[in-house]
Amino acid sequence: MENIYRNRYCGEVSKEDIDKQIKVAGWINSIRNLGSLVFITLRDESGIVQIISEDANLFEGITRESTASITGTVRKRSDVNPNMKTGEVEIVLEKIEILGKCLNVLPFEIGRSKEASEETRLKYRYLDLRNSAVHDKIKLRVDVIDFIRKTMKDLHFTEIATPIITASSPEGARDFVIPSRNYKGKFYALPQAPQIYKQLLMVSGFDRYFQIAPCFRDEDCRADRTLEFYQLDLEMSFATAEDVYAVGEKVFYDTFTHFSNKEVSKPPFKRISFKEAMSKYGSDKPDLRNPLIIEDVSEIFKESAFNGFKGKKVLAIKTNTCDKPNSWFKKLEEYIKEKGALRLSYLKCENGELKSTITKFLNGEEINNLKKTLNIADGNVVFILAGGKEIVKIAGILRNHLGSELSLIDENKFEFCIVNDFPMYEYNEEEEKWDFGHNPFSMPKGGLEALNSGDIENIVAYQYDFVCNGCEMASGAVRNHDIEIMKKAFDIAGYDEEVIKNKFRSLYTAFQYGAPPHAGMAPGIDRIIMLLSEEENLREVQLFPPNVSGMDLLMGSPNTLDEKQLRELHIKVRD
Repeated sequence: MENIYRNRYCGEVSKEDIDKQIKVAGWINSIRNLGSLVFITLRDESGIVQIISEDANLFEGITRESTASITGTVRKRSDVNPNMKTGEVEIVLEKIEILGKCLNVLPFEIGRSKEASEETRLKYRYLDLRNSAVHDKIKLRVDVIDFIRKTMKDLHFTEIATPIITASSPEGARDFVIPSRNYKGKFYALPQAPQIYKQLLMVSGFDRYFQIAPCFRDEDCRADRTLEFYQLDLEMSFATAEDVYAVGEKVFYDTFTHFSNKEVSKPPFKRISFKEAMSKYGSDKPDLRNPLIIEDVSEIFKESAFNGFKGKKVLAIKTNTCDKPNSWFKKLEEYIKEKGALRLSYLKCENGELKSTITKFLNGEEINNLKKTLNIADGNVVFILAGGKEIVKIAGILRNHLGSELSLIDENKFEFCIVNDFPMYEYNEEEEKWDFGHNPFSMPKGGLEALNSGDIENIVAYQYDFVCNGCEMASGAVRNHDIEIMKKAFDIAGYDEEVIKNKFRSLYTAFQYGAPPHAGMAPGIDRIIMLLSEEENLREVQLFPPNVSGMDLLMGSPNTLDEKQLRELHIKVRD
């Protein structure tokens, strides 16, 4: 008999081990007691192996999901299982040792944990993660991060970790704040992103920086957003937007081609201005797999007698074919009304004529101009929405819905684009003031001259998003490194110089000591994993996430502090 091979992995037992005595350890995956024979399968991260024994007494009191160490001799299986990596062999049990006993009743079947409620899965996340379908997504995450890290180092970026405890700053989202014990009434904050630190690194003379950075935002959770997430944070000195585009294109293209067999857009990715994206797709994160285009036909109906269109923004989407029953159109109309539309009109082209319940309200010139503008032919169906400026986003929702309903989207593609030239400001009607539309640290196109022009609505910034399949994958900008431009930019948004000095003291001071032009971006790690693993929920690709309400059911947070802790932090909890 040969020596025992200790620390053997279950999934690596093979026909080369036949007649050898080995030792394996893992979780008891299944137990099948036939009386004269007992079959169990043992599972670890590498796979599953079958163990056989003629002594049923050895398994008395043993439960599934207990951890066990098993010693035995490998032999060839009489019934080869092609679905198992170890399906040609089995282990004849000689000794079993239970290392950690599991309760007899589990909160869910491990291999089918995704069928349980999310609340239960998150409460027992360590059990949920034993399911290979869940477990493998975390392993994919690790592999993707390793791949991205190597790619960045090959591009001569320096990995630098920035502080986690920082100062609160008005960057758009709510901060998670940390009360100070030593400084009464003062607070630290967790970083929404390493935005200020990475800009300071550029001023410090680090040419190319990156890190896989944790970000914290006290916002309501949803499918693609949670309290804590990770991004590939990168910044480059003496760089233009095109320099950043080139890095982003390489990272995304190389990562997605390495980890997926789907077709991936080849660099350079298509560039689309924000204005064009909203006009043609009704979204600043367009899904380019969808061939449908939104057309503005407002001019055709400018003087229309039909009150549903007259004087309104009128948008049309033409589909080549739409052979659906009336009930489908009715359901579609109800759906889009729920999204905020007053009505949905549709016209079918049959034998060269447009047929609809609204054609009786339209004159011949309007109908002919619509046919000519949209190049409508037999079999086409045109969907029309009308309203105020809000109708643009509703049309985008309709476009996405039609693309899905009519099976127009190629699921075997990753279609990337870069959306740029975002508006520097957006008007806040509630507060009757201009707010930053995207990132307050971005450089406006035209610099100080543009800011002083008074045409605030049309000021665009050197801001850009990488978009894939309708998902925002990264956001970035050429940064504002000029203190005079920064003061004017913040002044338009209602922040005077004193606010900049107090809230952004480090940048305000540093930019007066020779700051280089710099630019960067931040691809979302979680969203990359979501797309690669074909998941629609961010929590599926995070290790120990909170639930949709922001509660960590596993750790029991947020929780309360005792009176002593509150006193040390100078905090009194109000009822």
